[in-house]
Amino acid sequence: MGGVTAALPSTPTQLFIAGEWRDAEGAATFPVENPATGDVLASVADASVADGKAALDAAVAAQPDWAATAPRDRGEILRRAFDIITERTDELALLMTLEMGKPLSESKAEIAYGAEFFRWFSEEAVRIAGRYSVAPNGATRLLTMKQPVGPCLMITPWNFPLAMGTRKIGPAVAAGCTMVVKPAGLTPLTMLWLADVLAEAGLPAGVLNVVTTSSTSKVMEPIIRDPRLRKLTFTGSTEVGRKLIEQSADGVLRVSMELGGNAPFLVFEDADLDKAVDGAMLAKMRNVGEACTAANRFLVHESVADEFSRRLAERMNALKVGDGTEDGVDVGPLVEEKQRTKVASLVDDAKAKGAEVLAGGEVPEGTGWFYPPTVLTEVPKEADLWREEIFGPVAPVFTFTDDEEAIAMANATEFGLVAYLFSENLSRAMTVAERLETGMVGVNQGIVSNPSAPFGGVKASGFGREGGEEGIEEYLETKYVGLAL
Repeated sequence: MGGVTAALPSTPTQLFIAGEWRDAEGAATFPVENPATGDVLASVADASVADGKAALDAAVAAQPDWAATAPRDRGEILRRAFDIITERTDELALLMTLEMGKPLSESKAEIAYGAEFFRWFSEEAVRIAGRYSVAPNGATRLLTMKQPVGPCLMITPWNFPLAMGTRKIGPAVAAGCTMVVKPAGLTPLTMLWLADVLAEAGLPAGVLNVVTTSSTSKVMEPIIRDPRLRKLTFTGSTEVGRKLIEQSADGVLRVSMELGGNAPFLVFEDADLDKAVDGAMLAKMRNVGEACTAANRFLVHESVADEFSRRLAERMNALKVGDGTEDGVDVGPLVEEKQRTKVASLVDDAKAKGAEVLAGGEVPEGTGWFYPPTVLTEVPKEADLWREEIFGPVAPVFTFTDDEEAIAMANATEFGLVAYLFSENLSRAMTVAERLETGMVGVNQGIVSNPSAPFGGVKASGFGREGGEEGIEEYLETKYVGLAL
């Protein structure tokens, strides 16, 4: 832990508004804790309603000049920020691990992933294009152009404190939109660090404004209802997302939502079990299981369920749990006590209803919000974790008898973010993928997130896409001009 004091002083803890670091109204602050120890890492500015309005004022004031900035110039700022982030990976990884808990290796993986959104959208900035056509009657020329949506509000979650920001900020910068960003109160330091980097990379004052607050709904709702705001984007729970959508209705805001998940992980009888177990470890244990894309229900053909479960339990038991800053640690703590209590209660409920424990399953003693990698078999559908997002290192295994049952089980949820399937039969894989009610499908792989691909879900998992060619469209309006000759 010797790097703690070296890492934190260089990280801003104030609000970032109109290109300046400033205290919150009344110099109010709130603490940020290390989930591995419970120690306070820093006190961060606790914004008021007035602070939130000031941030939106800055974004609105900066919008005209930023929209008129050359696409190449906008792209070059993103590219410079990508280079700075990459150069300072070790510094940021320590900061991220300290405030979120994931092992340093996973923090570095997130940094590589998150920074890539800046590189990807730096290249998309110069590819924004419209079209020209002739009206069917020949009398009019039809011009279609793309223009920035305008000032945006971005509310990001705690689980990927860099990447969930860069995949919103990147396309907004590329498109010519200004922003107010509200990072999660549990992990605000990474976003404050990023704001400092973007300023260093040349982002003009007011284009990006960061507001940290312990009173999210109180401070954000006035911004959402302000008629000058033109877009709202949120990553988080479906419960909160529904409320934000309601609030956005008065202003008829452009809205994109990346909400909860209940990802099925299907293993068919012809699957390569080595690939399936490898994929399961990625899909379940990435980010300590605290990911909306995490496999939530393992649906395994009855003929291979025992073997798959045994191998998965062996791999899970071999993982080292501990403080993410320590060498050799595979699994860090959950982000807070509330989250661990939820995970433990879901496991206890499943056990009470007949589930068998092959690995983990008990809250360990000691400090920090740790929970062991857990595998459950014989899990009944009456268990709460059949319906609820676990957001922790717990793998419940259910069985199916044929493809129709597997597809029906996979789709038996209000959520539809991602699904994973393992089969060596290409025809089966494509047929099942087409019938799964999700926005993304991983075939013979346990990770789908990629900056060059459109990320997003259907049903209660939200709407809109982040990443890929589609990602920048969320920040662009289409204007049609009819020109009579």
